[in-house]
Amino acid sequence: MIPNLNEALVSDLLDGAFETPLWATFLKRLRTQTAADSATLIFRPPGRPLGEALHLFSGEGSRVNVDEVYRKYLPQLDLFNDLQLEEGRVYSFDELYPPRNPAHRAFYSEIVVPSGITAARMIQVTEATGVNAWLTISRRGVDFDDRDTVLLQTIAPVLRGALRNYIALERERFTAGVTGDAMRRLHFGWMTLDARGNVLEFEPEAGRVLSRSKVLSKGRTGRLVARPLELEREIFTAIRDLAENPAGRPYAVTLKRDPWLDMLLVPAAHKSLSAHPRAAVIAYVHGDSWRSSDRCEQLTQLFGLSPGEARLALALSRGMTIAEAASKFELKEDTARKYSKTIYAKLGARGLPDLVRIVLRSVLALAPNR
Repeated sequence: MIPNLNEALVSDLLDGAFETPLWATFLKRLRTQTAADSATLIFRPPGRPLGEALHLFSGEGSRVNVDEVYRKYLPQLDLFNDLQLEEGRVYSFDELYPPRNPAHRAFYSEIVVPSGITAARMIQVTEATGVNAWLTISRRGVDFDDRDTVLLQTIAPVLRGALRNYIALERERFTAGVTGDAMRRLHFGWMTLDARGNVLEFEPEAGRVLSRSKVLSKGRTGRLVARPLELEREIFTAIRDLAENPAGRPYAVTLKRDPWLDMLLVPAAHKSLSAHPRAAVIAYVHGDSWRSSDRCEQLTQLFGLSPGEARLALALSRGMTIAEAASKFELKEDTARKYSKTIYAKLGARGLPDLVRIVLRSVLALAPNR
């Protein structure tokens, strides 16, 4: 059991992954409780050179100077591996210095000796994925005592768990960052709604739709607003139906055709601790920042379509029938069908699903707006 005396220290260790700089409060408190002049936390992924390790420092002296020292020496040092440190054991200054490897003596003579440090304690832990961490406290003058050794041994398992959580958090941040970038480029976003159509949460792309689309917005009371009124009625009917029947099928709505904007409403069936407790429906919104004229120009450039063929390809991919497109562009239906066969051949599409995928999900979707 962790002594009550160290509850704050353990709390700081668990919270440190969310701080900037990382674990700054923990290292400062550890330094205070052990009367250390400095405290450092170094960790690196398995198989990576020590020079690429993340180095965290709290103590006397300029952080800039400390970073310069580590940049200079860490790429050449492999002190921790040379010592073959036993996990969970606390090492003293005399066990660490002077270094056995001649390659490390410059660090010892140029940095450690002039600093006046004569006392240190170090402990190593290894996280489940193989990430190693070294926690060190050091000071000038009198040596650390058994209480300091026990303290490091006590918090070592917590450090291992905190490190594991940090690695998982970083992995999720990376995944979320890549996914978020793709969603932004493809103009996808989401928002959660309660059963009455109130907007509860939304991510940035959906926020841009709410502020710029002139079709959807968030009213002063927090309720979703759609224009025209017939569209709003359709959306709210779907929201009510899905809220009452969570097993119901998703509902798709075309919000705007130029530039394109659509919405998919699905039941908020996947609950999590972080989800809003009143979320009944998730609304996925997808838009195109390009107007039809610009998108047709891109289709012409990318696939060699004529302007008329490009207009027809875009219309068909956005849900129009041959008859509807022929009427819109003042063509005979037979002529529109003939154009469509040419379009399929030029795009290599074997049918309407292929056409939709190529036109709406090709590299055109990643093109930045001018």
